[in-house]
Amino acid sequence: MRVKTGKVTRARHKKVLKLAKGYFGSKHLLYRTAHEQVMRSLRYSYIGRKQTKREMRKLWIARINAAARMHDISYSKLMHGLKLANVTVNRKMLSEIAIHDAQGFAAIVEVAKKALNA
Repeated sequence: MRVKTGKVTRARHKKVLKLAKGYFGSKHLLYRTAHEQVMRSLRYSYIGRKQTKREMRKLWIARINAAARMHDISYSKLMHGLKLANVTVNRKMLSEIAIHDAQGFAAIVEVAKKALNA
């Protein structure tokens, strides 16, 4: 008895073509080109999720550095001072504090400077 796979194949093709909706040219019409493009797109989205994390961390560090230099201390010295003072505030929160609470950030900088001098 032969195995018929029409239903399964059609379902798989429909799934891929649904993912390829909105692509230019034959990439949303023909299964083979759509499949190639969908595989590439999924790979790009996976890589993009990693890159987003990198870019955000770079942004937070740039913001902290800019705010720290307004208080006459570099980013690296600030972070080292916070580590010596056992202050565990992540970079995301530090950048938010630097943007929205200038006095709070100044207090954090003072704690770091005292730890560096001690």
